[in-house]
Order: sequence, then C-alpha cells, then structure tokens
Amino acid sequence: MPNDDPVTSTRPLSALPSIRARIIAFVGICVAGLAGASIGFSMVDVQCSGSCAVPNGIGMFIGALIGAAGMSVVAVLVLRALGEWRELSDREQQ
Repeated sequence: MPNDDPVTSTRPLSALPSIRARIIAFVGICVAGLAGASIGFSMVDVQCSGSCAVPNGIGMFIGALIGAAGMSVVAVLVLRALGEWRELSDREQQ
C-alpha cells in the first residue's frame, strides 16, 4: 500500500533546493560579479586618462553590482524551476 500521506513520507517536505544547487548558484553569482567588475574596470580604463584610480574603482563596483544582481535573478528563477520540476516528478512517482 503506497504511503499517500505527505506528512509521514520519508523525505520531509521543503521548498528549499538541494545544497548542491544552492552552492552552484552562489558560485555563479560570484563569477558573474567578478566578470562584471572586470568589464566595468575595462570600460572606465579605456575612457579615462591620467589618474584614474577612483573612476576605475567606481566602474568595478558598479559593474560587479550589475553582474551579480543580474545573475542572482537568473539563479532564483532556475532554483524555483528546479523546485517545481522536483515537485512534478514526485507527483508522477506516487
């Protein structure tokens, strides 16, 4: 007789994605932030002449923020899709 009661199933119900998926998302956000910082630095460095330490730093900071923010949106959407996909596959197995 299958166990249809979700409360007594072997795996506790949780909306959290797996730890591996969260780690991959975190690393992706960090890599995107580094790439954004590199792009921001390069864009300011090409346009600036003379002493450019502060503008380069601002370009790096803004580029890192934009890159990390964009990737975080993508990561959240992917993690939610993974959760829904897991829920659908769990329903099909029952």
